[in-house]
Amino acid sequence: MTQYNYDTLSAATNGLKERGYTLDFNLSENCLVCNTGKLDIDDFEIVEFHRFEGNTDPADEAIVYAIEGSQGEKGVLVSGYGISAEGMSAEMAKKLHENLNR
Repeated sequence: MTQYNYDTLSAATNGLKERGYTLDFNLSENCLVCNTGKLDIDDFEIVEFHRFEGNTDPADEAIVYAIEGSQGEKGVLVSGYGISAEGMSAEMAKKLHENLNR
């Protein structure tokens, strides 16, 4: 498996889009949504992620997730973490954060 490393958030999102992760997912309380519909927690897997930490501002901390849906959907989710983390259900938080420790 090829390991990808990106220096910036924009490089990561652009690199993933070039590799076919073209949908833009948004985080809802207990699902991911995009212009083609929604994916419930059991309907997607996190294939890879890239974490970026702000040098001076903790609000700049973000994670880019490469997401694959059970029906072949491929997209990107950009989410803040730390003090900038968005509201989500405990179940969604567990799914996203489990992947950070692998």
